[in-house]
Formats: sequence, C-alpha cells, structure tokens
Amino acid sequence: MATKITFTIEEELGDLSMASNGWKKQLTYTSWNGRNPKFDLRSWSDDHNAMTKGLTLTKEEMVKLKEILNTIDFEKY
Repeated sequence: MATKITFTIEEELGDLSMASNGWKKQLTYTSWNGRNPKFDLRSWSDDHNAMTKGLTLTKEEMVKLKEILNTIDFEKY
C-alpha cells in the first residue's frame, strides 16, 4: 500500500513559467510530511492539488546554488 504524502506550502516564492495546461513551475517553501520546510521547485496544478516530481533544497543548498548562478555567464549559453 502506498504511503500518503502530505504537504503544506508555507510560501509561494515565485513562478518560473506556465504550461499551456495552466500548470505553473514554481519555487515554494514547502513542508513535506510534517517535516521542516525546504525550498521546493516543481510544477503545480492551478489548485495545488497535483504536482510533478520536483527538487527540494535546504537553505544551505539554495545559498550555494545562488553563488553558482551568480558566476554563470548566461550570454554564453
């Protein structure tokens, strides 16, 4: 029997894009299964009742990611 996953979106931090079906790729601050919230990047349905697989990052990982992003010359790609 599958384990039920619970979540609470503590804060919606920003939308990255929207698909033609209305799903938004969002950065949120989300608590999964009652644990401490983490930064979360994934696509959500309009009502946040369904989601795709995503990526969760701790504060420390987000800080490191920000450092990496700040060094990238995006004009190069």
